[in-house]
Amino acid sequence: MPATDLNGARIAIVMMSAIGDAVHTLPVVNSLRAHAPDARITWIIQPGPHALVANHPAVDEFVVFDRKKGWRAYADVRRAVRGRRFDLVIALQVYLKAGLVTALLDSPRKLGFDRARARDFNWLFTTERIPPRGQRHVQDQYFEFLEHLGVPPLLEWGLGPTAEESAKYRHLLPEDGRPTVALVVGTSKPGKEWPAERYARVADALAGDLGVQTMLVGGKSSRELEAAAAIKRLSGHAPLDLLEWDLRRLVYLIDRADVLVSPDTGPLHAGVALNTPTVALMGYTNPKRVGPYRRFHDLMIDAYGDPGEDYPVSAEYRPGRMERITPEQVVEKVELALKRYPRGR
Repeated sequence: MPATDLNGARIAIVMMSAIGDAVHTLPVVNSLRAHAPDARITWIIQPGPHALVANHPAVDEFVVFDRKKGWRAYADVRRAVRGRRFDLVIALQVYLKAGLVTALLDSPRKLGFDRARARDFNWLFTTERIPPRGQRHVQDQYFEFLEHLGVPPLLEWGLGPTAEESAKYRHLLPEDGRPTVALVVGTSKPGKEWPAERYARVADALAGDLGVQTMLVGGKSSRELEAAAAIKRLSGHAPLDLLEWDLRRLVYLIDRADVLVSPDTGPLHAGVALNTPTVALMGYTNPKRVGPYRRFHDLMIDAYGDPGEDYPVSAEYRPGRMERITPEQVVEKVELALKRYPRGR
């Protein structure tokens, strides 16, 4: 499609959650900024992912939608954009709350997914839709919006820690000459998670056989805290517990790690964006749709499919398959990552 002239355009992006989706949105905003340096980009987002990207240089303004406020959250958005007209709205999210937010924005051009992929009747809130294409990796689906607009896609995230953040968090992980492996133990869905006792076995094997330091990274949800307690209790070489509700600190720790081990959750995609060698534990969700994007597929453990199965890209969950992943497989992939992707410091 011919390139759309977006120089000087006022662009609103509706992508409110979650952390992984926010990471996938960053190449979109970077591509728009490179294509139209004078555009004004507004991103409507929820507080959690906002903490991850709040100071991103490609975004001029964030409008925070705090869903905990209920209907008042919509009033806050309406107040923030009152009297403003956007030249283009890019509706990347396809659930009802995002559709209602899209409806609040004044714009002659609201670009969204085709009807088949715009669940919750989100196509009702848009005036223009990208062509139908079926399920693809989430990142590729977001790039379809750029293709429709004639904007060259750039696979650049700009997520890394700033110099100030590195100075602020450096004390958390003093250099001691050992490689460091970050372990992500919690996700938004229990079905995605890997058993705590297996993380404990991995931590012991990495420390004993490879001389590796391990650390637990992520948030402090009840399931994460419970898993961390079990891992420390069951490990002879307990990992450093660096769980905290601070996403920029998490970015720093993942960036510092020599290897990241993670199920399908936001930190996995942050690791890929930061080019940290990432061992992805995939079983509950389809790795062709939400696995590591274009990087570290040789490190991925795919328990989603059966041996030899050429499964299609889909949003289908497959419960009970995370348990197929063994500690030995994870240790083998970490060892491969350390050899194949050494990180010069």
